[in-house]
Amino acid sequence: MRILWLNWKDIRHPEAGGAEVYTHEIAKRLVEKGYEVTLFTSYFNGAEKEDEIDGVKIVRSGKIVGLFDTVYSHAKRFYRDNKNDFDVVIDEINTRPFLTPKYVDKPIIALIHQLAVEFWDYKTPFPINTLGKHILEPYWLKHYVNVKTITVSESTRNDLEKLGFKDIEIVYNGLDRNILEKVPEKEDEFTALFVGRLTPTKKPEDAVIAFKMLNKGKMWIVGRGELMEKLKKRHNNGNIEFRGFIPEKEKIELMKKAHVLLVPGIREGWGRVVIEANALGTPAIGYNVPGLRDSIKHRYNGLLCDPNPKAMSEALRVLHEDEELKRRLSENALKWAKRFSWDESAEKFERVLNSSVGE
Repeated sequence: MRILWLNWKDIRHPEAGGAEVYTHEIAKRLVEKGYEVTLFTSYFNGAEKEDEIDGVKIVRSGKIVGLFDTVYSHAKRFYRDNKNDFDVVIDEINTRPFLTPKYVDKPIIALIHQLAVEFWDYKTPFPINTLGKHILEPYWLKHYVNVKTITVSESTRNDLEKLGFKDIEIVYNGLDRNILEKVPEKEDEFTALFVGRLTPTKKPEDAVIAFKMLNKGKMWIVGRGELMEKLKKRHNNGNIEFRGFIPEKEKIELMKKAHVLLVPGIREGWGRVVIEANALGTPAIGYNVPGLRDSIKHRYNGLLCDPNPKAMSEALRVLHEDEELKRRLSENALKWAKRFSWDESAEKFERVLNSSVGE
């Protein structure tokens, strides 16, 4: 089967996130199974216009933001010029869709990690945010209500059903099965960890404020982004260490040693960082918002709290003071992580793919 996969970013994009990891992990496994996968995505400075990563052919053209010369218009042109080379199209939607139901005459699968909703308020000024949230997004998505759709969590499925989507399958994020058999030795001093992009939608400052309100132990902040310098200036404490962007091996070591992962944010598709930490015996405290309430089961592999720093700090205090709770959440985190596998997710994705094209 020949697959054309449309997404706004690829795994090598400097702003690639969890959605791009999901795309790549599934796509490369489909290639291993004998599928031909072409990912059409946006161009970024310094990138090759054509590339190949783990057997996935990458075509980069157009920009993400703007009215003209966008990845969305370039994707439409690419499909029309090459449609005989493909059997199915995957339209991966991150805020703005490719609107393939308007021009693709082959089977389509929509892949939607989460709705934008609150993201409009953080990413765009008034009145565009109001227009986007209440008019553009619902209008765009109504084109897909009869399209076979894959999502990654119960929260997003519920959101899509409210918009009238009729045929939705959940294919979870996965892990590479590098899951520890027992909880590793942690830092002697209580240690909180934040891992993610330092951007307004991820709310890293909420995690820092919550930690400072607890005023016990130390905190590591891993990631880069537009808020880095601002956070350093505001929170230049000796017990808060900004590690920046670090190699994967180093990130894993910090996750092993930390007592808890802090995950604020306005919403997530799933919250893959939660199960990454769980696989290393580290529970999470996260905001009770879509996505995080799916990846974190309250008082099982972590704690959920109201979406504000004070509530997160209180959850931190509870965990810090209760050794039995800390032990139980850490052990359960390992059990929870064992439920998730990229290989199993790719198999389910493949079944959905085949059912959509009648194979």
